[in-house]
Amino acid sequence: MERRKFVKRSVLGSLTAALGMDIVFGWKIPAGYTPLVFQDPDPYSMFGKDKQMVLLNDRPWNMEAQAHLLDDPVTPDKFMFIRNNGLVPEEIDVDSWTLTIDGEAVRQKKVYTLKDLKSRFPVHSYQLTLECGGNGRSEFDPAAKGNQWTVGAVSCAEWTGIRLGDLLEEVGIKNEAVYVGYHAADIHLSRDPSKEPISRGIPIAKAMQKETLLAFAMNGRDIPMVHGHPLRLIAGGWPASASGKWLNRLSIRDQVHDGAKMTGTSYRVPCNTVAPGEKVKDEDMCIIESMPVKSLITHPKSGAVISNGKSLKIRGHAWAGELEVTKMEYSIDFGSTWTSCTINQPPNRLAWQRFEANVAFPKKGYYEIWSRATDSNGVSQPMVLPGWNPKGYLNNACHRIAVKVS
Repeated sequence: MERRKFVKRSVLGSLTAALGMDIVFGWKIPAGYTPLVFQDPDPYSMFGKDKQMVLLNDRPWNMEAQAHLLDDPVTPDKFMFIRNNGLVPEEIDVDSWTLTIDGEAVRQKKVYTLKDLKSRFPVHSYQLTLECGGNGRSEFDPAAKGNQWTVGAVSCAEWTGIRLGDLLEEVGIKNEAVYVGYHAADIHLSRDPSKEPISRGIPIAKAMQKETLLAFAMNGRDIPMVHGHPLRLIAGGWPASASGKWLNRLSIRDQVHDGAKMTGTSYRVPCNTVAPGEKVKDEDMCIIESMPVKSLITHPKSGAVISNGKSLKIRGHAWAGELEVTKMEYSIDFGSTWTSCTINQPPNRLAWQRFEANVAFPKKGYYEIWSRATDSNGVSQPMVLPGWNPKGYLNNACHRIAVKVS
């Protein structure tokens, strides 16, 4: 019989140190076994998130902010939503990390180290809005499958890296190039190494935009592990699923990329409107690209109470995918009338925009403040839930907060 294998002394020492006390009979722990106390990790401390963040799922990890947590002009890590499809990579060796460029429509296969990327290409920084395509899914009726996001799966951090377009120009792409598909080091939930949890991508035109980055820093520091360290594709203004984490390969395709989460109903909506609950054929679904116009009141927190006769300052952010927000309004009478807010220009294209207003109330009572943004094409947010779709994507209905005047 094979001798029973026990946990190594060095591992036992690490477990004891983490627990802060001796593990009685610890030397008898079988190799590969994780004590129960470590099997339910605290995601807030593990990922450096604020305790007010809302955990939606732990396999894979998915977590969102509450609206009032997103008040910063540049989203700090502690308030940034987490959206994963697989398991976070278990081992990252920055010194040996490489990015491979291949595919049917690349002129030559090339491999770059992180040092190559950082030293051979100009480095740029942009504030870029990333929003989960399913942000707001919890409001759909009939209910759509998936994490029941409310409003907090959006962020606008500062990302630093090289332009994907600069890299593609050096590598050389063929005339028939259509799409760039990404591949990464995350692990499928089944732990089957032949399966990818997600492998999406972007059209060549989006890849060549100057704001589309291969990022290695977020808010001036190395990208946190849960957000894609050491290398992440950032395609601002599009669903965040297009911004692949833990990037280790890019495929230059001569067709629309067909990786995991690129087909069927994944990140697709009906090309034409359908009745709620209606089944839609795969061929009648269109890939989500630029996200719709949207806004979020980040101050005050919903449920604010103010004294009669005082005005209330509100503020928040608005964004519109590839477009800019040109008008911002609020309503206190359930959308019957609207009043203009001031809105700032974005610091760069694809960043969200700050809005503010001073709200006066006619008398005591309960109120709701609704926010409505209008994009540069003249399209405004709907006051109610937009068209139903099978996966509950693209809910850009007006955000609203409750206020009591006493």
